[in-house]
Amino acid sequence: MTLERINPPELGRPSGFSHAVVATGRTVFLAGQTALDATGHIVGDGVVAQFEVALTNLLVALRAAGGGPEHLAALTIYIVDVEDYRAHGREIGGVWRRLIGTEYPATAGIGVARLWDVEALVEVQGTAVLP
Repeated sequence: MTLERINPPELGRPSGFSHAVVATGRTVFLAGQTALDATGHIVGDGVVAQFEVALTNLLVALRAAGGGPEHLAALTIYIVDVEDYRAHGREIGGVWRRLIGTEYPATAGIGVARLWDVEALVEVQGTAVLP
């Protein structure tokens, strides 16, 4: 398995994402994860806490499929309140670095009116490539 992150200088320096990722290996499609706990309730007070639970849930699914954070090739983040998410960018980046490290997949952040569970503030969905 290989992941090559491509960040052409013509596109500007990315922060918290890669412009493109070229991958070879077995593809794993990861369902969107929110801050649902094992009992089916949204947990976490605020977007940072919910992002941490959602990303942790995504990593649990990835590990169950035989992968790890280093295998993430693409990530989509659905955000109910984009301004709140941006205002907490440093804290969210800290959660990312603690759980995943300093490598970033190709990423999109998309503002949405709401998520399936009305209490959910953020949802993460990903694609990974395994050896």
